[in-house]
Amino acid sequence: MTLNSFKTRLPGPEDALRGRSEPIWPNPGRHTVLETPLAPPYPEHLEVADFALGCFWGAERRFWQTEGVWTTLVGYQGGITPNPTYEEVCSGLTGHTETVRVVFDPSRVSYAELLKVFWESHDPTQGFRQGNDVGTQYRSAIHTHSQAQRDTAEESRAAYQQVLESSGYGAITTEILPAADRPFYVAEEYHQQYLDKNPAGYCGLGGTGLSCPIGVAKAG
Repeated sequence: MTLNSFKTRLPGPEDALRGRSEPIWPNPGRHTVLETPLAPPYPEHLEVADFALGCFWGAERRFWQTEGVWTTLVGYQGGITPNPTYEEVCSGLTGHTETVRVVFDPSRVSYAELLKVFWESHDPTQGFRQGNDVGTQYRSAIHTHSQAQRDTAEESRAAYQQVLESSGYGAITTEILPAADRPFYVAEEYHQQYLDKNPAGYCGLGGTGLSCPIGVAKAG
């Protein structure tokens, strides 16, 4: 079995790297654009959403530019290895996605509107890749924090599937899974708000050009 084989399939427990018990960045600071804390506790009126849509550099910028978003941070989620490093995630031997955690004010932006940003910012039919970025860490995923979020995500996926099929796209491969079962591990400091720190940096984000309908679900 070669390392490259884990670019196109997820590792099992027998394959996954062991990781570590301590966070790789134990004391996250403040958002370089929004100037809000990255780490909890967050103000009680805010909600949390987790989205994976390819390389997290461009994905995070898309969300911090969204009205009503209070803070964003990037990390690793949906895999096996605890507290992985970026290099470990890129090996394919952790099972994690590159994820953006979005902390938002539901009185200013709804969860359904964040899902619209998510769907329209990438091609959710590509499986273990996003554009030229190939690997299991680039797969599309939504990790939900409530039943209302899960219902909204599933309804929006069904609605966007109809839009995609009418334009010749295949099946959406996006995972919708409970965040409670899949810890979010904060990524290294240099990845946070990467495109603010490096304005000319790489952004592989690209959508289908098709609009996602909203208003089909009720969660905020």
